[in-house]
Amino acid sequence: MQYKKLLVLLSCVLSSWALADVSPPPEAASGRVEKSAAIVAEKAMIVTAHPLASEVGKTILQQGGSAVDAVIAAQWVLGLVEPQSSGIGGGGFLLSHHLREGLTAWDGRETAPASATPQRFLQADGQPLPFAEAVASGQAVGTPGLVAMLYAAHQRQGKLPWVKLAEPAIRLAEAGFPVSPRLHTLLSKETRLQQDPAARAYFFTAEGKPHPVGTLLRNPAYADTLRRIAARGPQGFYHGEVARDIVAAVKNHAKAGDLSLQDLAQYQAKIRSPLCAPYRQWNVCGMPAPSSGGVAVLQMLGVLSRFDMAKYSPVSVEAVHLFSEAGRLAFADRERYLADPDFVAVPQQALLDPIYLALRSQRIDPVRSHGSQPAGQPAGVKTALAENHSADLPSTTHLVAFDAEGGVASMTSSIEDAFGSRIMVRGFLLNNQLTDFSFLPEKDGVPVANRLEGGKRPRSSMAPTLLFNRQGEAVMAVGSPGGSLIIPYVAKAILALTDWRLTPQAAANLPHYGSRNAATELEQGQGLDTLTEALQQRGHSVKLLPMTSGLSIIAKQADGRLIGGADPRREGVVAGF
Repeated sequence: MQYKKLLVLLSCVLSSWALADVSPPPEAASGRVEKSAAIVAEKAMIVTAHPLASEVGKTILQQGGSAVDAVIAAQWVLGLVEPQSSGIGGGGFLLSHHLREGLTAWDGRETAPASATPQRFLQADGQPLPFAEAVASGQAVGTPGLVAMLYAAHQRQGKLPWVKLAEPAIRLAEAGFPVSPRLHTLLSKETRLQQDPAARAYFFTAEGKPHPVGTLLRNPAYADTLRRIAARGPQGFYHGEVARDIVAAVKNHAKAGDLSLQDLAQYQAKIRSPLCAPYRQWNVCGMPAPSSGGVAVLQMLGVLSRFDMAKYSPVSVEAVHLFSEAGRLAFADRERYLADPDFVAVPQQALLDPIYLALRSQRIDPVRSHGSQPAGQPAGVKTALAENHSADLPSTTHLVAFDAEGGVASMTSSIEDAFGSRIMVRGFLLNNQLTDFSFLPEKDGVPVANRLEGGKRPRSSMAPTLLFNRQGEAVMAVGSPGGSLIIPYVAKAILALTDWRLTPQAAANLPHYGSRNAATELEQGQGLDTLTEALQQRGHSVKLLPMTSGLSIIAKQADGRLIGGADPRREGVVAGF
């Protein structure tokens, strides 16, 4: 109860700072929203992974800000209150639809230092390093891309002043925010964060225990960093004192990395061509490479389009079977072909060609699983690549927003593992995204597409997605954290919104299942174990595991009203007006 009381108090404080003309509903500020309730808004809406971030995003929308403005302001808050998942020390992907500029895919993925080599994560005997050893290391840190990406998006699609978007997070950092139950739980399980002196002093008591739930944490260092970014834009982050401190922290780590001032100074966010494909009467658009999320989600929908998914219950053995078989096909292609398109010829259009997907779909037996599937051979693809595997961990966040003018934003951001590289600088944690590269640079003498190379962006599974109706209007926004499980999380949410006609909240509440081209995975504790025997009879090897998704969903109704859904597995809430 103390945590909820503090959230309500902070809501009052935010209102006293004149951040909004209309205060948020008490249940939105306190996190007491029932996850079965339908949250409806007339004009604008945002969904994030934390009540305070949603409240700030709503305030920005009320002040006339764009959807991009709202996710920027909310992201600065998430970097403070949800530091284990995302922040300015990491990167992300943003898909935005602006009435004037149309659909834009923003790539703020981290890059490997220029001096990085493919053998970085190999031991002396040529075998890959244990993953845990590689993560908590200066060698795992890539050049952060989030600040550059969000600034570039704001320059094109922002309405409120850039400096104004940082003010709520700066004030919260100075006044303090209450430690949430999720942050406390993750700190309780953490064993390597205490090795960093700054992180140990901030997150833990003098006795080395994580601060209790509800403890007010103040982060003046983060406030100072945000002030520099607010005043100077990317120059305040990629140059000067902040950049020097980032490089020093990486190079002075016990497992020193090679990130340089030049790497930071030369970083550029990229605008890429969004990937779009039809599904039923909708046009579904996602993020292109170096994320694999867009291709894989669209492939799953494409191969399922020949099946009448609407006639099956969302938790029936038929739905689980077909969805899992579609996942096998998508993940087989993902492992073979997806990587940074600036380094590898990624056949994205060929992988989404309707003829190719129709042929791949024929590999799905409606009643029998044939186990792991091989990668396909899209037309015109001649490059020989070895299949590659990387960890792609689930400590990530997702935000979606609709503004009052019809603009939409769907953004996934991440520092990769929980608490990233465990290196804290100026109030924020640095990423460990280089461990998203394949540790083995080649297989049987054949290069791996996702091998580590200087300046390269590691493959991701992030899948910010927008759906458009036949009139070209953006009507749904969806995304989730979850590592490579993001792909089935998002694909199933789209099925729930389209074929099964569920509300966003009902879609987020659904139990998870799917296959990443190995076992058929069922979410623990959701009653899906009752399907195990029937699935095994169909040839499935079944595995139960926890699936802590963090779906954020908004759908626009025919009357123009917005309905939102926040995943009950995390602390997110819907906020709108």
